[in-house]
Amino acid sequence: MAGLCAAARARELGADVLVLEKGDRAGGSMRLSSGLVWRHVDFERFRSDCPDGDPALQRLIFDRLDDGLGWLESLGAPVVTRDTGNPLTRGAKFDPDGVTRALTAAAGNVRLGEPLRELPGDAPVVLATGGFQADTELVREHVTPEAEHLLLRANPWSAGDGLRLGLKAGGATSAGMAEFYGRNMPAPPARVTESDFVALAQLYARHATVFADDREFTTRTWSEVDAVQWTARQPRAQASYRVPNERLSERVRERTVADMVSAAEAAGAPVERTDSDVTVTVRAGITTTVGGLAIDSSCRVADGVFAAGADAGGVMAGGYSSGLAAALVLGRVAAEEALA
Repeated sequence: MAGLCAAARARELGADVLVLEKGDRAGGSMRLSSGLVWRHVDFERFRSDCPDGDPALQRLIFDRLDDGLGWLESLGAPVVTRDTGNPLTRGAKFDPDGVTRALTAAAGNVRLGEPLRELPGDAPVVLATGGFQADTELVREHVTPEAEHLLLRANPWSAGDGLRLGLKAGGATSAGMAEFYGRNMPAPPARVTESDFVALAQLYARHATVFADDREFTTRTWSEVDAVQWTARQPRAQASYRVPNERLSERVRERTVADMVSAAEAAGAPVERTDSDVTVTVRAGITTTVGGLAIDSSCRVADGVFAAGADAGGVMAGGYSSGLAAALVLGRVAAEEALA
């Protein structure tokens, strides 16, 4: 999303733009998401939820997201709803395929199946390759020794290409290199495909006892991103959720806990039901890395090199904020600053 936003904004400003897309489709992991683009209602809550993130970048996203949402809609991106389902946030939910079509049309000249292998020496470049979650060795080095057991809840092409190119150009890494955003998902032998990434998310740690062997974990965040990061560091990146039967009717946005448990059971996950509770085995799914290239408020990594999206690290360090919001805002800023 960040690369397409940068390209669309640069073309809007009169530039000639080339988009190199490593994958066989445009849109990256945004196309596999719910399409919800949001910011915190209150900036201080943003800081509180992501205390290790760069305050200047957080302020940039907070201040410019509303304008970015209007711009995205003006390009023809279809809005599904303007309700985030969370009183702490505001934003809009878009149809991911519709966003991709609108941005691709505005970006123009998108070459599929062409990774960027070297930085051009005669033009500014915006790195927006989606993070390094698809590279097991980088994830093992920075995030967890259980890297090979993680479920990749993202596109398979976000494998650290932008990080490597940016560092080679003289850039540095950001805060949050050991962190990631993801969701606990039904554990094997459950079958989880790309179309299931949203529907099968097990998002009820606050209503459950979370444990792995003799270790227990209590989630402290409304996003439960701490729960999935804890799970990722357990053997085989697995844990269990034990939910009392009386909590199965609790709602998490549009679903109940019972809905999510039933979805896991239907997918083939280990589920044990008793007269008093139900236990579901989950595996950590990694959606995007939090750390990446350190950037300034101009999205600059090094001379002539800019980064946006998950390649621009550290925005949500210490917690969780909208990756799509960062992609939208920083993609546009990177284009503006690269042309300037």
